[in-house]
Amino acid sequence: MDRRHFIVGAVGLAAALPFAANAQSKLKIATIGAGREGGALGTRFAKEGFPVMFSSRNPDSLKDLVTAAGPTAKAGTVADAVAFGDVILIVVPYTAMEQLAKDYGKILATKQLVIDVSNPIARRDGEEFVKKINDEGGVGLAAEKMFPGVPLVRGFNAIGSGGLEKNAHRTGEPLGVPITSDDPKAVAVATKLIKDIGFEAVLVGGMAKGKYLVPGTPLGGEHTPEEIRKIAATLS
Repeated sequence: MDRRHFIVGAVGLAAALPFAANAQSKLKIATIGAGREGGALGTRFAKEGFPVMFSSRNPDSLKDLVTAAGPTAKAGTVADAVAFGDVILIVVPYTAMEQLAKDYGKILATKQLVIDVSNPIARRDGEEFVKKINDEGGVGLAAEKMFPGVPLVRGFNAIGSGGLEKNAHRTGEPLGVPITSDDPKAVAVATKLIKDIGFEAVLVGGMAKGKYLVPGTPLGGEHTPEEIRKIAATLS
């Protein structure tokens, strides 16, 4: 190869490398739970080019979801998903959280981020169970107690599945996603990922404030980042 062709080839390779590196650097996202919210969240990441694994006790039932999410998505068991993901989204009935922590807590502690998207709901989980969670300081502190050492963030708890696709990368001010955490590194990862899929994360406090990221609370529903900050300032 003569010198001119070598230089041209080298310049072309150098220009291509950032794109190749970027494709390889996408964090792998796994969902524990693939119902409406877990399916919508995982699909949002897949549409942005992230490798995604949806999980279920019956992965074969997720074929349509995987097809709709696109070529970067696949399905597996919960154990498969936990092994696969750099980032784990927990989207299950809250009564399942404690067993998940017992089964996978140690490996979840090695991940870059675990997002607790789950909420205790009285009509599904039982009023006594929800009362117990609230008596222990609320859902955020309960999750932190169940998952010690895990890089935990609560987020996406108060936005319905329908709002995820509708509001992603919307024109004008982005939709805000209130988050709570006591782990600064996990917050940094979550903030970037939330931006990548078309929203803006707003840290409203530590996990003690996680009880406010539930439908029916002041931070429930859809708000701009500035509205979230104003609401959060009124919460004790």
